[in-house]
Amino acid sequence: MFTGNRFALIVVGVGAVLVLQYRDALDSTVCVIAGVSVLAVGWLHRLLFSPLEVLRSPDDVGYIAENGRSKAQAANDVRRRRKTGELPPVYPNGWYRVLDSQLLERGEVKNVTVLGEQVAVFRGQNGRVYVLDAYCPHLGANLGVGGRVVGGCLECPFHGWQFRGDDGKCVKIPYAEKVPEFAKVRSWPTCEVNGQVLVWFHCDGEEPHWTVPEHEEVIKGEWVYRGRTEHFISAHIQAEEVLLLPNFKHSRKNVSQERVMVTSPPYRRFLKMQQTLLTWLTCTLRALSVEWICRYMKKSWGFLRHEWKAQWEPESEPNQHCSQMLVNHVFKVFGHDWHLLDVHVVARQVGPGVVFLLFNHSFLGRGLIMQCVTPVEPLLQCVSHFERDVTIWNNKKYVSKPLLVKEDSAIQKHRRWYSQFYSENSPRLQYQRDTLDF
Repeated sequence: MFTGNRFALIVVGVGAVLVLQYRDALDSTVCVIAGVSVLAVGWLHRLLFSPLEVLRSPDDVGYIAENGRSKAQAANDVRRRRKTGELPPVYPNGWYRVLDSQLLERGEVKNVTVLGEQVAVFRGQNGRVYVLDAYCPHLGANLGVGGRVVGGCLECPFHGWQFRGDDGKCVKIPYAEKVPEFAKVRSWPTCEVNGQVLVWFHCDGEEPHWTVPEHEEVIKGEWVYRGRTEHFISAHIQAEEVLLLPNFKHSRKNVSQERVMVTSPPYRRFLKMQQTLLTWLTCTLRALSVEWICRYMKKSWGFLRHEWKAQWEPESEPNQHCSQMLVNHVFKVFGHDWHLLDVHVVARQVGPGVVFLLFNHSFLGRGLIMQCVTPVEPLLQCVSHFERDVTIWNNKKYVSKPLLVKEDSAIQKHRRWYSQFYSENSPRLQYQRDTLDF
């Protein structure tokens, strides 16, 4: 099966050959129309059949550049001026996404920044993924930049020292007769589930307290990858303000998420049609705000209304590290429910860094949206989340004692639940950079 990019290139190539071959018989107008048509077909195929991927750099979204200044300058000024507030520890204990499985081939190594550390992520020849501290203890070379995978080990690009992925121990020094027992690098507890590579962090070095649940539909391939987004936000990781329910009514909606997995319908022959419809719907909602459309129609004609109900609760033992929010979206036309548009969502948060959004639609079927937040630095998070909140996060401060009303009860409830991921030795912010090098 051709991907959208390959298909577009093939279409453009075929079109170019046809235009060149018959250029003498065609006038310039027909050539132009043919060329535009070929490009349109390629664009439409990519829009409908290829996964949606939106990858934002740290200064792309979330800052307002005025008076001819660049977004990077605006981001640096905000970072210098903004008050951070009385912050909780910056790195909670838990599992965090490092990268998607599809981005790491067998025998490949990548350099990644996570939790303020440089790590080398590599897939051994056995197919397993390992994460090691990036810097070689010999002379400090970065194992993730030019390192070579040898079996289940990673070889330093400088002098060829080889470190075992399982425990980080050095097993070979090409020019030495004996490898010192203390020659090793840190090996991070790692798991690969639901098409993602995750690492475990605990400030005291404790082993994982829980596992990230697998979704059987993803493992069996019944749910297929339909796209992802990636953003960087300059904020503390504990962004519980998303639970402030009135925020959903007063913020602009944008439904681009990181990994979208769609299930096949009961009848397999409808799979492609369903994926196409959902992709088209996602594209449309990315370009047009659902909330804006509802407000406009309500203001103009008053016949369309969007209602939703949400409830958040922590889970009990042994899943006290999990919580759930139930959200039901209902659309009414002329005061009557239009169930074809009803969407039921269960948002399950697993620890501080992973959220599963399981949605159920009467026509489009069931699916999964995996949202993640991974600390890059103390106040820089790599997130897969709704783009509408990025500007707020980048410019806000953390309020340790917020002014709340009774409808905000979920905020304090969530903070009490979230506190379990902090320990006495959890790292706190020690300094703040004056600039961002965008």
